[in-house]
Amino acid sequence: MSARATGMPIAGRVGVALALSAWLAGAAAATHTVAVVSLDDDPRHDPRRLERGYPGHPRGPLLHAAQLGANDSEVGLRAAGQQLQVREATARGASDLPRLLQQLRNDKVTYWVLDLPAPLVTQAVQAAGPNAVLFNASATADALRGTGCAAQLFHTHPSQHMLQDALAQYLAARNWRNALVLQGPSAEDAALGESWQRAAKRYGVKVTATKPFKLSGDPRERDLANPRLLTTDRNHDVVAVMDADGEFARTLPYATQWPRPVVGANGLVPLAWHPQWERNGGPQVNRRFAKLAERPMTGQDWAAWVAVKTVASLLRDHAKATPVEQARLLRSGQVFVDGAKGPRLSYRAWDGQLRQPLFLSHVDGVVGTAPLDGVLHPTEVLDTLGVDEKETACKAKP
Repeated sequence: MSARATGMPIAGRVGVALALSAWLAGAAAATHTVAVVSLDDDPRHDPRRLERGYPGHPRGPLLHAAQLGANDSEVGLRAAGQQLQVREATARGASDLPRLLQQLRNDKVTYWVLDLPAPLVTQAVQAAGPNAVLFNASATADALRGTGCAAQLFHTHPSQHMLQDALAQYLAARNWRNALVLQGPSAEDAALGESWQRAAKRYGVKVTATKPFKLSGDPRERDLANPRLLTTDRNHDVVAVMDADGEFARTLPYATQWPRPVVGANGLVPLAWHPQWERNGGPQVNRRFAKLAERPMTGQDWAAWVAVKTVASLLRDHAKATPVEQARLLRSGQVFVDGAKGPRLSYRAWDGQLRQPLFLSHVDGVVGTAPLDGVLHPTEVLDTLGVDEKETACKAKP
């Protein structure tokens, strides 16, 4: 029958045919679930902490970021006959987490994005078994990439070693090689300090002195929280503050005795993402996220977004592979993902960490990216950030 006979223009008939084809493709698509696993009482998401907005800390749950990853992957997945749905999986607390994890396993959910403190990431890995692929989107602990690694566990958020390497590279490149270190009292502060010491030694930054700080209501300890008293020494180029909590570091910039930059937990901070990143599609990602979540995108959000995009990459090209086979593909470097940071990103074979550039940032913008120009590596310059293959303590094999 001719176009005249149908009473419809050719362009209109083509449009209807395309819409019908798209509807049929969607109807036949295989549906896969990504669960975002979190705690309702996670202390990292305490309302007061979220209001403070400490640099490098989360600003809210990761569900919106995961949903954005699914939205951004929809067209490519539809063409491959696949589709993703994001499932919120929130435990009331740590004691309720085993029940939730068992439910995910019973429901045969293959892909888990973990927004959990480091000890509970290990618990999730044990509960998941071999028939799931897990992505750590918020825990920086290097032990999860070392002695606590697992074949099916991948890390889209950078490790603490990666973050401190990025900072040390930048200081070395600027020739700010003398650092006064202010060290906090908690176990998390100690781990942060050890990571900083490793990075400083690696890139030739000298620690001129290490002084303890402490926030306390005891009048006898008042001097331990006084920025001017802690920074009276002159022979340093920067003040590096090791404060995992962020409360002391918040008060430090422009409060030191001498005019010195503050780096580490405030001032100049190494980050996985920044809401003012202006290259490689970053503004578009930030705008889409802000519209969806009604807040700026953080490094943890970016890590959840890129984790879901990784799942989409797997499903586009390897949907029929088992979870064990998909984990092997990720570690083999055959799966790439666009993280809006420039180079295409892949996972390290030895510990499951996502290779990625990192941002040296302050509150209003990005001043540099690491790896810095001139930093060299025999095979992949992104592997100058964090633990390289010869250094790894991870024994898990995919």
